Amino acid sequence: MSDTLQIKSLSSSDMQRWNDFLARSSGGTFFHRAEWKTVFEDSLGHRGHYLFAETGERISGILPLVHIRSRLFGNLLASSPFLTYGGVVADDEPADAALENAARALAQRLGVHYVEYRNRDVQRPGLETKTGYVTFRKNLAATPDECMQMIPRKQRAMVRKGIKHGLQARIEDHIDHFYPVFSESYRNLGTPVLARKYFQAIRREFGKDCEVMTIFKDDRAVASVMSYYFRDEVIPYYGGSLLAARGLMANDFMYWELMRRSCEAGIRVFDYGRSREGTGSYRFKKHWGFAPEPLHYQYDLVGQGEMPDLSPGNPKYRLAISIWKRLPTGLTRWLGPMVAKNLPG
Repeated sequence: MSDTLQIKSLSSSDMQRWNDFLARSSGGTFFHRAEWKTVFEDSLGHRGHYLFAETGERISGILPLVHIRSRLFGNLLASSPFLTYGGVVADDEPADAALENAARALAQRLGVHYVEYRNRDVQRPGLETKTGYVTFRKNLAATPDECMQMIPRKQRAMVRKGIKHGLQARIEDHIDHFYPVFSESYRNLGTPVLARKYFQAIRREFGKDCEVMTIFKDDRAVASVMSYYFRDEVIPYYGGSLLAARGLMANDFMYWELMRRSCEAGIRVFDYGRSREGTGSYRFKKHWGFAPEPLHYQYDLVGQGEMPDLSPGNPKYRLAISIWKRLPTGLTRWLGPMVAKNLPG
C-alpha cells in the first residue's frame, strides 16, 4: 500500500521540517523559506497560507502563499509577494498537482481574483504568463582579482573610481543607516517604501543569513544594501543610495565590495535579482556583464478575465509616480508603508 498524500498548512512546529525539505530540494530558493510567513504576518498584517504536501511522514512539496486584499490593488494570493521567486517546489508530479489544486480551492474559498506564481524556471501549462521580468545570476570566479576581470572594462572603471573616492564599507547589525538611505532612494524613484518594521522583521527572522552593508563617505552613509545568503548564493535584494552617491560611484563600489567579500567567503553565485526589461536597473546589471534570464510569472485567473498589471511601468501610475518623486522624504516614509504593503511588487 502506497503512502497517502495529504495537503497541510504550515504551523510553527513544522517550520524546521519545511526548511529541511527546502535545503535538499534543487528548485527551492531563499524566498521559499518558512520564516517569510512570520515576516508578512507580523510586519504587514497579511495572512500566510503556507501549504505543504506530505507523503506518509515526509514533506514532498511546498507552496508559500500570501493573501493580500486591498481596495486599491485588488484581492489576490501570491507566491510570493514582494519577492522575486516563488511557486511550487515538489519532489514529484502528484505533490506538484495536489498543491496547485489546493491553491485553486483556497483561492475560490477566499474569493480572490487570481493566484500568482513567481516561477524562476518552471512554466505551468494552462496558466496565463506575464513577460517582461528577468533575473540576473552569475557564477563568481575563484578569486577577487578574477572577479574584477569578469566585469566589463567600462564598468570596472566605475568601480575603480568609487575606490579612489575613499569610500568605506561597513557590515552593520541594524538598519539605522540602511532605512533612511533606502527610503530616500525609493522616493527618488517614485516608489512607495515598505515600513521600517518589515525590514526589522527580516533581520530578526533570518539572523546571519541577512546582512546589511552600508557605504560611507567621510562618515556619512551614502548607499546601503540588504543581502540574503542561501546555500552558496548571495542575493543583494534591497539596495539604494542618495543622489549625492552618484558622483562618488557609490553603487558601483557597494556591489563590487559585496562581490569581493562573497568571493573571499567561498560564495559561488551572485544573484543580482529581478528587473523589468528596459529599466535603469536592467541596464545597470547588464553593464556588469550579467545576462538576463526570463522569469515566468504566471496567473490562475480564478475570479477575473485578465492578468493584473501592478508594475510601475503601467501608464496609469505615471502621474502618481511623478507626484511621489516631489513629496518630502519624511512624508513618503509615513505614507509609503500604507500603500506599499498592499502592492505586491
